[in-house]
Amino acid sequence: METPILQRINQPADLKQLSLPELTQLAAEIRQLLLNKVSQTGGHVGPNLGVVELTIAFHTIFNSPTDKVVWDVSHQSYTHKILTGRKQAWLEADHYEDVSGYTAPEESPHDYFNIGHTSTSIALATGMAVARDLQGKAGNVMAVIGDGSLSGGLALEGLNIAATLKSNLIILVNDNGMSIAEDHGGLYGNLRELRETKGTSSHNLFKDFGFDYQYVDDGNDLATMLAAFKAVKDSDHPVILHVHTEKGHGYQPAITNKEAFHWHVPFDLQTGQTLHPNTNESYVDVIHATLEKELADQTPITAITAAIPGGYDLKRFGRLHPERYFDVGIAEQESITFAAGQAQQGLRPIVFHSGTFLQRAYDQLSHDLGINKLPVTIMVSGGRISAGDPTHQGVFDVAMLSNIPNLTYLAPTTKEELAAMMHWSLQQTDGPVAIRVPSNGVHSAPLADFKPTQMRTLHTGHQVALLGVGSLLPLAESVQLQLAAKHIDATVIDPRNISDLDTTTLAQLKADHQLVVTLEEASLSGGFGEKVSRYYGDSPMRVLTFGAAKRFNDRETTEELLHEFKLTPDQIVADVQAQLATLK
Repeated sequence: METPILQRINQPADLKQLSLPELTQLAAEIRQLLLNKVSQTGGHVGPNLGVVELTIAFHTIFNSPTDKVVWDVSHQSYTHKILTGRKQAWLEADHYEDVSGYTAPEESPHDYFNIGHTSTSIALATGMAVARDLQGKAGNVMAVIGDGSLSGGLALEGLNIAATLKSNLIILVNDNGMSIAEDHGGLYGNLRELRETKGTSSHNLFKDFGFDYQYVDDGNDLATMLAAFKAVKDSDHPVILHVHTEKGHGYQPAITNKEAFHWHVPFDLQTGQTLHPNTNESYVDVIHATLEKELADQTPITAITAAIPGGYDLKRFGRLHPERYFDVGIAEQESITFAAGQAQQGLRPIVFHSGTFLQRAYDQLSHDLGINKLPVTIMVSGGRISAGDPTHQGVFDVAMLSNIPNLTYLAPTTKEELAAMMHWSLQQTDGPVAIRVPSNGVHSAPLADFKPTQMRTLHTGHQVALLGVGSLLPLAESVQLQLAAKHIDATVIDPRNISDLDTTTLAQLKADHQLVVTLEEASLSGGFGEKVSRYYGDSPMRVLTFGAAKRFNDRETTEELLHEFKLTPDQIVADVQAQLATLK
């Protein structure tokens, strides 16, 4: 049996001893290794399969880490990690969690930034090139950015400055004709024309910026990429290397369904079928049912996404109402201000976001929506405690959104509340409303006396009041049952509004309660519990706040974090009893 080439590769320098047939065999070994792991753990499939040859060629021709590469998003850096001393994290299941799914400087001198969001690489690489020049250092600096990421404003800002440099900078545009889903926007017509003419079209946005431009038609061919890198290595001016690759290259299910295999849960390697599909009702289903009802009632809604239609299955809406569906590409700022313009002219736009990406549009949320009091609805998913990597955190949205003036942030606890909050938001005209889609399974309960800006009391007790925000209302109910077994009859409250306190309800609790407990799946710093604690600050009321610490979590399980943050019934009950003991 032939000895795997990968056994001989422990650092990039080892590649330089290999022949082209050996490098080709190595590419096949790595592609199989990638598929074997992601089929078991889940991960970014298509982006990594598409750059295997490109990455091998880079580390063969260049001399990392003297020559530096910045991977945009860095979700395509698996092969880079395998070749830079971290292959064990793909070879052995016991080591699968040893490395992040993104570049991480703490792991290797070949990584320079923790990157998980898009459109940043050109600006970062430009800064690194300037630092190299001012310090009299040597080496190439390369940014690798996907065509989808070029729609982000920061990428264009980076191109604008990069073109003015008078020294080495290589920008590799990895063009596979895809973003997470399809590309959207005017610049993609030019990229398509450049691909179709093999880079010879007179219409060339990169040349218009002032770049030296070179086109590579087959970025999945090793010999081609080796030659392309030799040609641009040690250039004394900024160069665009426009490389055409295939997303999902080498694995037919990922080629056939590029969007689904951008990131995929564990799947059967032979068929590409999801191993454990979730067939239960989801909050996405509730959202779509509400959208259809609003349209039937003549509400002039539109649906807007910034390149993440799959998270909300928005293509379902787009197929039915193509004139009302807009994917603005990877451009979170555009999604918010685009919606502001629609709302100002009488439409009722709904923008669909993940909380970890929405932070990229903070100024637009404040300046374009908040100040102008425009009635835009923003659906926010991913608001939960998790720790896959530090760049995708779901706990900072409450602190961010709940403190913008004129913006109301709501946290539904059931499918009935979610639908009612969407309807209320689409009818009111006072300002923007964000709705935090629950992160747990679908809960259902009769909707009575619905007033979204007022707290709802589910159970009236005394002495202790439990306020469970959104997906943590079931936790509050579990704590209430355990306290009842200890002869403590606690009140349970659904806060609903997490940006503006219902001071009437909070004031009423003073009459027969001594302790208020807040539970939120969000950062305590700047969060809901902090607002409640501040409200009671000059009164005898004690307040216990439970939530996430203000930090970037990394590769910890949700269960570990919930235990650390004391977000389990036993821990909360113990703390409540301890507090009550001090009040006797």
